[in-house]
Amino acid sequence: MTSARSVTRSAPSSVQATTVTSTLLTLQTPGRGFTDLTSEAARFIAEAHAGEGALTLFIRHTSASLTIQENADPSVLVDLTTALSRLAPENAGWTHDAEGPDDMPAHIKTMLTQTSLQVPVLNGRLALGTWQAIYLIEHRSRPHRREIVLQFIGSNR
Repeated sequence: MTSARSVTRSAPSSVQATTVTSTLLTLQTPGRGFTDLTSEAARFIAEAHAGEGALTLFIRHTSASLTIQENADPSVLVDLTTALSRLAPENAGWTHDAEGPDDMPAHIKTMLTQTSLQVPVLNGRLALGTWQAIYLIEHRSRPHRREIVLQFIGSNR
């Protein structure tokens, strides 16, 4: 058990959720890899005049996903791509290969990661940690057009 002296917590604050603001973000991925969405999410929060609340991101696909990961060392993203490729290799004899050998592995990688994220918004800003960024992970080898729904629920400034 953690001693009470090593734990701090700010005073709770509450606001009445008075707004729901949504947008559809559409982008073209370059193919397999990570695309940083943090600045687009922050821009949306600013345009929504968000105060306190939550941002939900939802990707409308089954072969790409979302994650919050380190934004400082690019080798982290390289290693994560390698790990996902090891977990769901293209040459594993998958039955579903309607769109090529990367089709079923892409679905598995999406299942192992996330299709939806929620990020707190405090004082009109995403409450991400210092080394965190929001990424779209493209699991297919060729470029794809991807759609992400962004929705803020909370109070306005």
